[in-house]
Amino acid sequence: MDWGIKNRLSQLIPADGRCFFLPIDHGYFQGPTSGLERPQETIKPILSYCDALFVTRGILRSAINPVGSKPIILRVSGGTSMVGKDLANEGITTSIEEIIRLNASAVGVSIFVGSDYEHQTLMNLARLVNECENYGIPVMAVTAVGKELEKRDARYLALSCRIAAELGARVVKTYWCKDGFEKVVKGCPVPVVMAGGPKCESEREVFEFVYDGIQKGAIGINLGRNVWQSAYPVAMAKALRAIVHEGANVEKAREIFNETKISL
Repeated sequence: MDWGIKNRLSQLIPADGRCFFLPIDHGYFQGPTSGLERPQETIKPILSYCDALFVTRGILRSAINPVGSKPIILRVSGGTSMVGKDLANEGITTSIEEIIRLNASAVGVSIFVGSDYEHQTLMNLARLVNECENYGIPVMAVTAVGKELEKRDARYLALSCRIAAELGARVVKTYWCKDGFEKVVKGCPVPVVMAGGPKCESEREVFEFVYDGIQKGAIGINLGRNVWQSAYPVAMAKALRAIVHEGANVEKAREIFNETKISL
């Protein structure tokens, strides 16, 4: 692995080998998502708990302070919306020159395995890896499922993650699944981080799947809505960081959450 790739990955993944990425890129297909109407205000109280931000170039320029910023994973795929026919019909939205100009530590691109646009999105990933490797910029593949949430089983996720790694992704973001998640991680030769998906019913539910996923080999999380749509986002961020970086279990995370909630 070249020095530049190692250096950028070390910015995203601290020395303990774990990571907490905070995605605020939802507007690229959802528009002004609840809780992200003003991204700069949303992230201000919770920014210190995450290791990196996953964000589009538009929000990066308009809402993120360039002085003392967290490392940036730049969302570079898009071109669809919630009101369109198919969320999988994505292209690459951002040039390599723009990626370099914005000083991104990594880039993120979605793949939609099994969709009508499987080939297109896999080639998006392959072409992006070809370009970014020339400049020492790691690519994170996002195993997206669009609106078809029933695809989140171990067999499908393992297939998607392995293909992403085979095409050159340095990190893969995928969903946790209750049964067989350890097989998803073991079948992927690059680090796996867990996506959050739709907001969970309770804080405990979030802590349980994050803890389980870490125990089964994921290096960390890429959670947005379950953090900044929480009634207590600071408490949630602090508790999740404790699971990821401090080895906290579910009960300890709940204790941290409740103590922080009371003190706010």
